[in-house]
Amino acid sequence: MKNKIEIFKNAPELLDEPEVQALLEYCESLEDELVDFKFKKSNNKELILLDMIKEVVKGCSALEKEQMEHDRFGYDSPNYQDTITHLKSYIHEICRINKIWL
Repeated sequence: MKNKIEIFKNAPELLDEPEVQALLEYCESLEDELVDFKFKKSNNKELILLDMIKEVVKGCSALEKEQMEHDRFGYDSPNYQDTITHLKSYIHEICRINKIWL
């Protein structure tokens, strides 16, 4: 599944549109419902791991968005970008190796 932020990388100004934000929130809620449904259906520990990893990725994406807002408005903030990028790459690589699709 594609990261929603990557979809808008060529037009980041669209992320500020209320309709786009509502769509992204709706997508996240559907993803959560899907994971909950799969867990209830199979009661599989892999799905618990999948959910935890997905939450970490969401947190990283939120920090990236916060950093982008700090940059946009000129506020001083710590640069978490490299750390977040490496963490997300690591998570996606481990998931790919173990055939866990987020």
